[in-house]
Formats: sequence, structure tokens, C-alpha cells
Amino acid sequence: MRHWWFPENASSYGGDLDSLFYLILYITGAVFIIVEVGLLWFVLRYRTRGGAAAGGPGRAKAYYIEGSTRAELIWTAIPAVLVVIIAVFSQRLWSELKDPANVPPDAQPIGVMVKQFEWQFTMAGADGRLGTDDDITRKDHLTVQVDQAYQLELQSIDVIHSFFVPAFRLKQDAVPGMTTRAWFRATRIGEYEVACAELCGLGHYRMPARLVVLSAEDFTRWQAAEAPPPAGGGGGQ
Repeated sequence: MRHWWFPENASSYGGDLDSLFYLILYITGAVFIIVEVGLLWFVLRYRTRGGAAAGGPGRAKAYYIEGSTRAELIWTAIPAVLVVIIAVFSQRLWSELKDPANVPPDAQPIGVMVKQFEWQFTMAGADGRLGTDDDITRKDHLTVQVDQAYQLELQSIDVIHSFFVPAFRLKQDAVPGMTTRAWFRATRIGEYEVACAELCGLGHYRMPARLVVLSAEDFTRWQAAEAPPPAGGGGGQ
């Protein structure tokens, strides 16, 4: 789905998030219009009333109106029902994205260490595991394979940051002292912006990073070219 206000979706769950966004937008937008139209109607309808002075308009004398229990129940029940509807439609998607049990079993790990004011990405090498000799670490640059699931393991060493990829509809905080996780599956080859979505200091504006999505063949070549040399290997003539 194309938007004039969103970047084109490039992740497996972005379309579902967009649909949920529009559901909430339509509901809240309709409530807003109804309230504003009612407000304008009352302002215009009751702006003046005939006065006691003969021959000219005046303002009516204010009088007391008792509350209506029925009206209070109605305008309390309607928002409550709307909130429940939104919660019901949100629950499935929330569980898909946030429940650890729903992370795709083929998701590859990516370590993300963030600090003022840079990102450090560590990708598993050919063995598919972090913390081994073939890990690939890069500053402010992340390369992934299209249609492959990845799980981010985010850590911050100073303040709260937030990993945000608008094209993936992905945002997850990195909190000092914690490891937070999020997963994604890129569906479009290309280069995308990574931003910090949490104000983290005076140099916050200096935290852009790039996320590059490659085809399976190009990613395999990139991984082989970027892999560190074997430990203890090498040696000159």
C-alpha cells in the first residue's frame, strides 16, 4: 500500500500495521468530526437569543439544567466500546510482533550495541551464531538478506535510545541494563534509513545509520567478503 505520508512498506508485517493504523485513524477521525460539527452547531445555534428589551435582540438569561444519567452512560459506553474494539483488533498483531514465542524459528541474530551517538551492528557469520570468530561488526551500517527473518538484540551503554526503521514499521527501545528484542523480515531489496527515535542528547541528530537489503546471492558474496580472517590464520612469505 502506498502512502503520501509513509515510506513504502518493505517488511512482512508492515501492511498489517498500516491497516491497524488506518482503522484507528478512521475511528478517531469520525469521532473528531462528530464532536467538532456538534460544537460548531451549538456555537451558531445558541449564539444569541431574544432579550427582554423591546424591539431588539439580546441574550437569554442563563438557567440551570440537571444532568442526564442516560446521556452520561451513553457517552461513557461509546468510547469504552471503541477502545475494546481497537484492543481486540490490535491484540493479534501485538502478539505476533512482541511475543517471543512468535519469533520466526529461522530468525538470524543481530547484536545492536548503541551509545551516544552511534550504532554498532554485529551480524552472525556463516555459522548463524553470535559470539563466534566469524561475526561481522560494522558501525552505522547493517546489511541483511531479503526474505530472511532477523532478531535484533538491542543493548545501550548510556541512555535510552530507540531503533527505528520507518520503511519496516519497526521501532524498539534500547534500555541501559537490559537486552530488548525485536524481529523483522525485509521484503524489498534496497537501502533504508535507520534512525534513533528517542531524544538521547545534544548529538541525537548525528545518529543516522543505513540498512541495506540484498538478494540471497549478493548477501552470500557480501558475507564472504566481509568475514574476518580465521583466528591464527595468515602468515607471510
